[in-house]
Amino acid sequence: MPAPTSRPRSPASRRRLGVLAAALAVLATVSLLLPGTASAAGVTASFTKTSVWETGFSGQWTIGNGGTSALTGWRVEFTLPAGTTVGTFWDALQVSGAGGRYVFANRDYNATIAPGGSAGFGFIAAGGGSPSNCLVNGLPCGGGSGPTTTGPAPATTTTIPATTTTGPAATTTTTSRPPTSTTAPAPPASGLPKHALIGYLHASFANGSGYIPMREVPADWDVIDLAFAEPTSVTSGQLQFQRCPVSECPNVETDADFIAAIRDKRAQGKKVLISVGGQNGQVQLTTTAARDAFVSSASAIIDRYGLDGIDIDFEGHSLSLAAGDRDFRHPTTPVIVNLIAALRALKARYGADFVLTMAPETFFVQLGYQFYGSGQFGGADPRAASYLPVIDALRNDLTLLHVQDYNSGPIMGLDNQFHTMGGADFHVAMTDMLLAGFPIEGNPANVFPPLRQDQVAIGLPASANAGNGFTTVADVQRALDCLVKGASCGTYLPHGVYPNLRGLMSWSINWDRFNGFEFSRSNGAYLDSLP
Repeated sequence: MPAPTSRPRSPASRRRLGVLAAALAVLATVSLLLPGTASAAGVTASFTKTSVWETGFSGQWTIGNGGTSALTGWRVEFTLPAGTTVGTFWDALQVSGAGGRYVFANRDYNATIAPGGSAGFGFIAAGGGSPSNCLVNGLPCGGGSGPTTTGPAPATTTTIPATTTTGPAATTTTTSRPPTSTTAPAPPASGLPKHALIGYLHASFANGSGYIPMREVPADWDVIDLAFAEPTSVTSGQLQFQRCPVSECPNVETDADFIAAIRDKRAQGKKVLISVGGQNGQVQLTTTAARDAFVSSASAIIDRYGLDGIDIDFEGHSLSLAAGDRDFRHPTTPVIVNLIAALRALKARYGADFVLTMAPETFFVQLGYQFYGSGQFGGADPRAASYLPVIDALRNDLTLLHVQDYNSGPIMGLDNQFHTMGGADFHVAMTDMLLAGFPIEGNPANVFPPLRQDQVAIGLPASANAGNGFTTVADVQRALDCLVKGASCGTYLPHGVYPNLRGLMSWSINWDRFNGFEFSRSNGAYLDSLP
């Protein structure tokens, strides 16, 4: 979900390009230092091409601080030749990209650069040539007059990381036929309505949208995710859940009233979960000690507040795949293996009624159709599709997967076309991949199996303030018409009709109220109208 001003943090917060050629024309690394020589006297930015192929290239920017004081924000501007465009990018916010002139700014986690240190971001481009006319914080990239401060772009422009290897061959899958009906097995009992609304409640911060006491959460919301529990340190595994302070949330209720309201919501059939992570809550279970601390501290929060389960909203650098960890069915990376074990332990502790949900970004799931971990040839972003082994290992215990269809660049669908957030086709393509399954890196011998329809909901911002990629009510319902009824489909035709699709997730209940409850009122009525 995005950062505090629109915080789906990563539900409070990054991707793609045109069609990639199946074969690399060039695998050699080409380095290009943009005009000027790095100066020890100021801020510099240099660019390196990390892969080149017939129709494009990937590259990495490095921002260096040669000054004597910390740099507290950065902004890089450059021009690409006519016909060359940026698609996927990562570890930066795109401020603008018009007329061949691109501007990127830091994200929260890489804003500060110590003297002598560096930060970076990368992108994949369609076309040829190299960046030119580079400025960093308004000065030539070869070195300015010392560190300057340029704050990041608003969090609503967030996108997600990507990788640097080639995509699947263009012949992998097509959808040039009308949808056909699929027969779904009867879902297990979950205590949820057939079609549900899932919403995140700002429980530990107000985030500009205002605090909502638990008792005032509208009855439209079937699952309420408390945002967020965060670790005491990135690798401790020890979670803490701190409720919003009075200084930020003057109308915050007491703990006793909060717990009583949770109890009442559950008595009404609602599910209340603790959500772990978010954009700022990086969680890396690198050791078995961290795994055990995660289980014990999550249990303590669940028990204290009387909750139904846990939501995993790991973003940023929480999950990644070690070099050589290439089989999603048998992961070996400690942060993956320990997370799976921790969630299994929680499920075993609380039993069949324990609710387990996940809210990854598209980068960590659907990007697996093109890239998995560090890639077939190495050198790619090891975070790519790193949720897949977790989802697969827990698919029998997973109540809901609601991928964030926002804060995303274009993602390739099973039609081998890139789809852009904010419209009906994006939601149809991303959801179809989960319900039809997809070959990892286009390999038909290595397929991620489909999830059950009742396990999948579509993640959306509740308003234009809540996250990049806001989708109008009309387009949300067009996407649902296509997926659930096989009607009103656009350019992407799904591989089936999915009448048991669970519903919609939104960041957030607070931002929905800020927008007059348009999301829950309109889309809730639509879901209620479905058989």
